[in-house]
Amino acid sequence: MGGRVVTTTDSKLTRKDFTSDREVRWCPGCGDYAILATVQTLLPELGARPESTVFVSGIGCSSRFPYYMGTYGFHSIHGRAPALATGLAITRPDLDVWVVTGDGDGLSIGGNHLIHALRRNMDINILLFNNEIYGLTKGQYSPTSPLGSVKKSTPMGSIDRPLNPVSLALGAEATFVARSIDTDRKHLSEVLRAAYEHRGASFVEIYQNCNVFNDGAFAALKDPDQRDHNQIRLVDGEPITFGPNGEHAIVARGDGTMKVKPTEEAGDRVVIHDPTKDEPTTAFALARLSHNPVGPTPIGVFRAVDRPVYDELLREQLAAAREQQGEGDLAALLGSGNVWDVVS
Repeated sequence: MGGRVVTTTDSKLTRKDFTSDREVRWCPGCGDYAILATVQTLLPELGARPESTVFVSGIGCSSRFPYYMGTYGFHSIHGRAPALATGLAITRPDLDVWVVTGDGDGLSIGGNHLIHALRRNMDINILLFNNEIYGLTKGQYSPTSPLGSVKKSTPMGSIDRPLNPVSLALGAEATFVARSIDTDRKHLSEVLRAAYEHRGASFVEIYQNCNVFNDGAFAALKDPDQRDHNQIRLVDGEPITFGPNGEHAIVARGDGTMKVKPTEEAGDRVVIHDPTKDEPTTAFALARLSHNPVGPTPIGVFRAVDRPVYDELLREQLAAAREQQGEGDLAALLGSGNVWDVVS
């Protein structure tokens, strides 16, 4: 499936070329609208082509995304989008492959597929819309809902410790890990541009407001009177400070964890951000500064390192095998070794 695909040799594409003719059907005020507009606007700026771009999704509100893109797309089954994207990336290196998933789709039933796509370093871009709730099924708690969340499926409060998507991606050895916010178009565009330009698996968690079932979950990072006090913006090569006047700083403890200190007290202990470190320890410590965004929370690129890309390595192996042995015989392979006949 997918929306209208425009095939053109005109290099001056616009958002319209990446917009399908489908009616966009999310709840009024949903954060998905802002993300969609950002992606549709950014892709022509990146030099992407509708005919060589594909969006793969699973199940959930975010998974309607492919319908609204004027590209190719698959609205697949629950949690399996990374598996389909893996097949596409291997067999069609000419395509830019994007995965759109949510905190329920990607971290619950789809968790296994997600971590293996990341550890293999597939050349795909994974966007995880995190609204800390199951929206499509009407308000049950999700793998990222905070402890104590009172929702339709947890009337006495959730007793599940929530997953930290950035920590999970770093633990899976993802080579590019970032976080942004749905309505901050400038920051989200910068993060998505870096993800697109990365060779290998890129994982971007996007805080996305569900104004029907979990409104205001990210108020600490979005409200004008709170955001400057709580957004910790990670910038490569710069000291990690935040606050309206940079009055807070991040310093490393002796045990490797991070903490917030007044900048004037931190001195030369302020952490200098370096997402290119091969060892993910510092990035992981930054990810653990907040389990849920109700206070100071890092946004930006946590990790961006180079590593061989799985799909390229696999294609090289296949080419080498053909050169050494010629084209294979599937029937001979299936009929070799210990086989038996089933007689009815």
